[in-house]
Amino acid sequence: MRAYERLLNYVRVHTASSEDLSRTPSTERQFDLSRMLAAEMRELGFSEVYEDEHAYVYGVLPASVGMEDKPSVGLIAHIDTVPDFSGENVDPQLHENYDGGDVVLGQSGRVLTVKNFPDLATIKGHTLITTDGTTVLGADDKAGVAEILTACETILREGRPHGRIAVCFTPDEEVGHGAALLDIERLGVDFAFTADGGELDEINFETFNAASAHWDVHGFNVHPGSAKNTMVNASLVAMEINAMLPAGDVPEKTENYEGFYHLTDMQGNVEKAALDYIIRDHDAASFAARKACLRHIEALINEKYGEGTAVLTLREQYRNMAEKLSEHMEIVELAEKAIARAGLVPKRIPVRGGTDGAQLSFRGLLCPNIGTGGYGFHGPYEHISVENMDKAVEILLNILDGVLE
Repeated sequence: MRAYERLLNYVRVHTASSEDLSRTPSTERQFDLSRMLAAEMRELGFSEVYEDEHAYVYGVLPASVGMEDKPSVGLIAHIDTVPDFSGENVDPQLHENYDGGDVVLGQSGRVLTVKNFPDLATIKGHTLITTDGTTVLGADDKAGVAEILTACETILREGRPHGRIAVCFTPDEEVGHGAALLDIERLGVDFAFTADGGELDEINFETFNAASAHWDVHGFNVHPGSAKNTMVNASLVAMEINAMLPAGDVPEKTENYEGFYHLTDMQGNVEKAALDYIIRDHDAASFAARKACLRHIEALINEKYGEGTAVLTLREQYRNMAEKLSEHMEIVELAEKAIARAGLVPKRIPVRGGTDGAQLSFRGLLCPNIGTGGYGFHGPYEHISVENMDKAVEILLNILDGVLE
């Protein structure tokens, strides 16, 4: 079975996660895919297949004869899709021999344009897979799941020599919790790769340092006719808080190694208001300064309007895994050689986001990320090509072959 055929099966399973992290998985529906994958892995011939109570799925291909002393490699992808755009009733669209132009997405009124997605020019002639414009596709990261299983199936079918390979599919990556309960001891590998990203020529070993910031703003509501020197409008105070942040440090005005504050949600009235941000920076010192800036704003607001007016809650999410991987660049170089063998020129690209590998690297399992060949993640413009998925499988196989050298 080719990787894209698996993808078409997986995307029809609704697995959107939730920001409610009171349980793992954050949504019961993620079990639907984890059970499906566990059954498929058993059918393919994996050993030690195990699905735990948190929807993590594990499986092992024991080393072939004579390869028992080779490094053990982990391959990891996540089963959930982003919670803030629909992943239900996904209807993938196949465009054979894609002509390289704009694509009308079903009857949604949305158009996948070359202007907004210049990668489309690189896959002219491919079979393009898109959404119908009403949902995400789910290639993030069901493409990674499909590519990993297809690579493993190829090894088994062809009887290719290999070291020990351990696979894990995780829930809740999209809400920053995918690696939290992964059983590293059960996986039992020397190092791992996540297959969870975009371009095939990229290797990612640098991520943001990340935190979330939640503001609760408490106002004082009185009749507006007698409000002078008495009323404190919580919504206006919330706007004041946002105005104290640097206007240029937002996602839409930054790139590469530039960090940002990203306002993701706001609500409020005179009595109370709330703001939610994510804070991102590759540099540890700059990241610490961003958090200190928020604490300074909290102090200034409370000094101006009274103690307890603004209450800031900061939550650490993940750290830049380059802190760990920079000491073991042979793992990165293994992936670069695999990409080069596939006929591509490897690029080291910092992730303007995070992966399960960031958390895992700090838990002791070094885990850079490789691309899956998909684009436009987290919305209705998500797309991938059949041929890119085949190439991703080739790169995975090259990595596994490279371990034997």
